[in-house]
Amino acid sequence: MTNRIGQHTILLPNRPRIVGSAAIVGKKEGKGPLHDDFDQIIDDDLFGEETWEKAESRFQYTAADLAIRKAGLTHEQIDAAMGGDLLDQIMAASLAVRELHTPFIGLYGACSTMAESLCLASMLVDGGYLHHAVCTASSHFCTAERQYRFPLEYGSQRPPTAQWTVTGAGSAVVSADEKLPAICRSTHVTLGRIVDMAIKDANNMGAAMAPAAADTLHRHLTDTGRTPADYDLIITGDLGRVGHDLLLTLMQERGMPLDPSRYSDCGLEIFSPDQDTHAGGSGCGCSAVTLCGHIFRRFQAGELQRVLFMATGALLSPTSNQQGDTIPGIAHAIALEADS
Repeated sequence: MTNRIGQHTILLPNRPRIVGSAAIVGKKEGKGPLHDDFDQIIDDDLFGEETWEKAESRFQYTAADLAIRKAGLTHEQIDAAMGGDLLDQIMAASLAVRELHTPFIGLYGACSTMAESLCLASMLVDGGYLHHAVCTASSHFCTAERQYRFPLEYGSQRPPTAQWTVTGAGSAVVSADEKLPAICRSTHVTLGRIVDMAIKDANNMGAAMAPAAADTLHRHLTDTGRTPADYDLIITGDLGRVGHDLLLTLMQERGMPLDPSRYSDCGLEIFSPDQDTHAGGSGCGCSAVTLCGHIFRRFQAGELQRVLFMATGALLSPTSNQQGDTIPGIAHAIALEADS
């Protein structure tokens, strides 16, 4: 018996349940259009800590702890935590999970990390290897600027294609327990391939990631025999305006046009145009808080029945960028359906 559909997609026959979620964001994100969907809005970007990096770790721990408690579980009942961030050695995630005292699977998928963690957790729960798993991802504007671009004190100018790294963390609990109320269920996973179209501009990551999103979406639809119209919403994260528009063009060229009313991007959802974020939001926390706050609340309200969540990542490092290398892109997709 195989759980594969087509060449690249994995069927989850037991339909693992998402039973708890939490989204914690910073002040700027809390002023955006999704402000009512977040569990906590933290006005102090340092979150009471001494450094930006420690603050990001606290964002991630707070989201994971709250998601677990909202699921009606304790830390001791979690079989594994999995997730990551944008920092060297996934510092925010490892320090956060240190406080959870659970087994840890550290992941790095750049801004695709939330989808990557959900894909892996859903497969492990579906296969009976884990009973409860918590997925986390975070980012912080100040830590990302310092690591990937320039310290804030430098005051560098941002081009129109640049995106604003979200300060925040999202977390979701995946469970096999049929007795726990479900927000939604995981049904299919299509893991991403690295696609590199020779983009070198670190301030235009939407262009670097969009081809990977088109590749994963095309493979998912081909494997499942579905069309974009079979989803109430296809949401990428975080292509921003440049990558969003490019994906529409790429899917049109592949003969699988997307309906703009059923396709959106987390980087465009989280900020309003008047917040001066240029091409939109970015960072591991962008798709994590949009999913764990906004999308899951829409499931609970009965507004969504089937969603394809496809977070995207630009797999660059300061070292590779400074050495003149190109920016590979990746996108992982997971199909989510209302509990029935």
